Amino acid sequence: MASSSKSEPQYVVSDLSDDEYHSISDACMDRMVEYFEDLGDEHEIPGYDVEFQSGVMTLKLGESGTYVVNKQPPNKQLWLSSPTSGPKRYDYDTKHKTWFYNRDHHSLKYLLDTEITKAIGIEIDVPLDGLNV
Repeated sequence: MASSSKSEPQYVVSDLSDDEYHSISDACMDRMVEYFEDLGDEHEIPGYDVEFQSGVMTLKLGESGTYVVNKQPPNKQLWLSSPTSGPKRYDYDTKHKTWFYNRDHHSLKYLLDTEITKAIGIEIDVPLDGLNV
């Protein structure tokens, strides 16, 4: 990917305690579930469904596939399975207050906003940044 003139944040994996991890990951999962449930209520999207059970969010987008996001407490990560870009493991950066993928340094929010907007044809803005520990 070519570099742009806009400076990308330099994310760093934060050392979270177990309590901090659960607090921030639960807040993130709650925000995602609520956002995607509201999105489904506000728009008629064929095959759309959101499920949340035992720390796993499943977002079905009909023919565009299924996204799964789940907590991984042993690694203090969130794991994502995307029908577009495949599996990714997200770490938390306390300075930037965001979950990011350490291989490409894109945030979970960026990936969800970009891929799901393209998949459903509706611009979305998942409220994930600014989560405090």
